[in-house]
Amino acid sequence: MLGIYLVEPTMMWEAEALAYKASFLEAGEEHINGSLGFSHYSDYAQWLEIVELAHHRETSLIGVPATTYFCVRASDQKIIGTIQLRHELNEEFSIRGGHIGYGIKPTERGKGYGAEQLRLVLEKAKEMGLTRVMISCDQDNFASSKVALKNHAKLEWEGYDEEDGWILIYWITL
Repeated sequence: MLGIYLVEPTMMWEAEALAYKASFLEAGEEHINGSLGFSHYSDYAQWLEIVELAHHRETSLIGVPATTYFCVRASDQKIIGTIQLRHELNEEFSIRGGHIGYGIKPTERGKGYGAEQLRLVLEKAKEMGLTRVMISCDQDNFASSKVALKNHAKLEWEGYDEEDGWILIYWITL
């Protein structure tokens, strides 16, 4: 095992979370997958409020209840990833996006953290009572495809989406 765990964001993680966000911006990436738009918030506390609101369908800005997690490396308490588990799918997420979105810090990619992070959130999905989860990714995002496949994903559709371009849709039976 890689010695990582999932934790829901709190104020305790602010300094580390801001360093995590900075690593994406330094790498020229403006979006952090699986983070509920963290890169677009200048105020960490405001982002935390959005994360909390997302727990309930009635207050979630994305239209479905969702839990966002930091993936933390136990040995140094560094955030190395973000992953969001959507508790259900609405029309939009059933076409693109799926139940789970995930990202890994640019300097930590290619080390197996993505697959382990997904494995950990699949356990949470199972505890929640989900029996199958959908994951989508861009057709040329080979790393994301590899992460899904390492977790026994089955490719169920590939094609063109007007909003996202060429995408792959995977399903994982829990």
